[in-house]
Amino acid sequence: MDQSIQRNPPKGHARNKSGARPSRPRSSTKGPLDADEASITSPITSQAARFSSSQQASPRTSLSAARSSPVPRSPAISSAPITSKDFSFLLRPEIYHQLSPLSIPAPFRNPSRQPAPETPIPELLNHGHFRAAAIAAVQALTSSPVSATTAAAHPPVDPTDHARVFELLYTRLACLCLIDATSLAAQESKALEDLNSAFYLDPMTGAHLVPWELRVLGVRLQAIGFGDPRRAVMSYYELAREARAQIALAGKAHDHSAAELWKHRLSELGIKVAGALIEMDDLAGAAEHLATLGDGHQPFKVDGDGQERLATSRALLWLHLGDVEAARRCVRGKEGKGDSTGERIVNALADMADGEYESALQQWQALRDSMEENGIHDEMVGVNLAVCLLYTGRMPEARDILEGLVDAGQTSHTLLFNLTTMYELCTDRHKSLKVKLAERVASKPPSQQGWEKMNADFKL
Repeated sequence: MDQSIQRNPPKGHARNKSGARPSRPRSSTKGPLDADEASITSPITSQAARFSSSQQASPRTSLSAARSSPVPRSPAISSAPITSKDFSFLLRPEIYHQLSPLSIPAPFRNPSRQPAPETPIPELLNHGHFRAAAIAAVQALTSSPVSATTAAAHPPVDPTDHARVFELLYTRLACLCLIDATSLAAQESKALEDLNSAFYLDPMTGAHLVPWELRVLGVRLQAIGFGDPRRAVMSYYELAREARAQIALAGKAHDHSAAELWKHRLSELGIKVAGALIEMDDLAGAAEHLATLGDGHQPFKVDGDGQERLATSRALLWLHLGDVEAARRCVRGKEGKGDSTGERIVNALADMADGEYESALQQWQALRDSMEENGIHDEMVGVNLAVCLLYTGRMPEARDILEGLVDAGQTSHTLLFNLTTMYELCTDRHKSLKVKLAERVASKPPSQQGWEKMNADFKL
């Protein structure tokens, strides 16, 4: 008994010692949505204190704390939601890439044709200087103007001014896509991380701080940037869930304009899901999904021209899948007359898909004549007409039509690519023709359709 009594205290003492052993706290994983530890001014001596402070400054934890403790609202705050969130993680210069001028043909690099550095971003967009607008947006985001005049035209952005931060970011990403730099835009969009995170919600109203256009654009870009195409499908469905909720709220409030807006957005999301499935090479899944959208009649029907445009978009996806009859059904009128422009376009494209180029040629010619009578010169109709002429052995006529479109001021990538392809088919000295074409396009006045072109547009 005495021996057991003498042995017990050491064992108990050993257990107490092991239980009091200090444990190292788990290091926090710092991402772009976490607060920067450098912003904490008080000295921190222990590692545990650093971990606690970083967690308190985290946007995720601060948002949950704000929701758990209700804040009294004044009429001024409720009418103009204010957020104090810090978006400085989107203003880091290392996020954004430099744009090399070597991908631009020489005629477009002429300094006399380039806009001035102090040109405001809205003016750059209105004149189609998308590359310059993308550069100006980054200069404002990163506070890195090249001169005092540039700083005055593109003032640095406040990290808490979420409206301007996201406006500049959307300008940057959209312009990169327009100048055929989608891969760069995809890499830069990764800085946003999860746009469905609660961090991007207004702590006062719960409204999303990111504009809808940027959220939709970010879905596809992040799917490319992260190399996960399934991410796009899931993100589109998240946006669709929000759209349905907004439609219900607008219906309860009898806000017809808001309801139509969200119905249109929901319909577009349905088409984007099908496009994402096609990019995943899941053609069967895309066909099944398109079938659930109906033949031109959405569960939430959109009024006016928007419905016809959405029906045409579905028809184009069906053509991509190879189902010509399903494409025709999407745009077929109730009486089957085929008078609408969308139906005539899809019917002509369907004939081209079936290899009936003579029939398609007649339809494109009739469509162009009727549109020109109304003063409309449609580039898409002219390009498809030229393609049909090419496939029916009338290349000189096809080339004349495309060059006429260029002379009229049309300079889309599709038009230039088809015209340069015809140059390659016509002669072995096609490079000089391509360079002259680039000079002709560069001499055109700027327009909203885009002035500056890339080497790939001319196959240089």
